[in-house]
Amino acid sequence: MVIESSQNKLVKKLNSWKSKKYRIKDQVFLAEGIRFISEIPQETEVLFYACSESFAKKENLEWIKNKAQVYVFSDHLFPSFCDTEHPQGILAVCRQKKLQFCADEIKKNGLYLLAEELNDPGNLGTVIRTAHACGVDGVILSKGTVDVYSPKVLRSTMGSIFHVPLYTDLDLKEVIPLLRQKEITVMAAHLKAEQYPYDINCKKGCAILIGNEANGLKDETAALCNAYVKIPMPGGAESLNASVAAAVLLYEAVRQRLSL
Repeated sequence: MVIESSQNKLVKKLNSWKSKKYRIKDQVFLAEGIRFISEIPQETEVLFYACSESFAKKENLEWIKNKAQVYVFSDHLFPSFCDTEHPQGILAVCRQKKLQFCADEIKKNGLYLLAEELNDPGNLGTVIRTAHACGVDGVILSKGTVDVYSPKVLRSTMGSIFHVPLYTDLDLKEVIPLLRQKEITVMAAHLKAEQYPYDINCKKGCAILIGNEANGLKDETAALCNAYVKIPMPGGAESLNASVAAAVLLYEAVRQRLSL
C-alpha cells in the first residue's frame, strides 16, 4: 500500500521530527539516504523505514525488510518530511542512544574531545567525523551545544555518529575534574596560550577542549584545565574554524601516539 495523504498519522509524525522538541520527546532521529542507512550498526534500533514509491519500485528492499517495517509514500509526499533538497528516496527512523558519562569508564590512556557550546551544525558534525577518524574514546558535549541529532549535524558526520561514543548535555565543570582525577591531561584550545600542542605529552591520557565559534571558552571552564594550547598561525589570522582547530589538535595526539 502506498501512503498518499498528508493527513496520515505517520506523515504527521515524520514531519514533527523535523523539530528538536519532538525528536527529544520521542527519542528518535532520521537517517536519510542509502549511504547513511548502510552505516547503521546492528545494535541501533530502527523503528521503521520510509521510502518513496519510485524507490520501492526500482530497488530491492529485502536488505532492510528483515530489520524493520517499510512504509512506502507517494513520490509527491515523500520529500515533504525530508530535510535534504533532493532526497534519495529512503530514510530510517532510529532510536536515539543516550550514554551516561561515568568516571569508572574513563580509559587510563584514553583520548577525548570536549566541546563547549558549539552552535554550528556543520562544525559539530565535522568534529564527530574527525573524532571517529582519530579513534577517540569519547566526544563530550556541554549543555548549550547544538542538537547532535539535527539533520545538518547528522549529514556532516557521514555516518560517524554511529561509531563514536557521544556524551551530550553535560556540565563540563563536573566532567573536567573527573577526567583529571583519572590522570587525563585536559588541554584547552585558547588564544591566550603560551605553548603549542607539540609541547604537551599526548601519548598518555589526554582530552582536548574546544569552545564556542564566536566566544571561545568560558573563563571558568578553561581555568579547570591542565594547560592552554594554541595553534601556530604565522599567516596572521585571528583564529581557526572550531572544527579545523579540533582536527589539528586531535591529529597531533594521533601523531604522537603512532610513535608508541
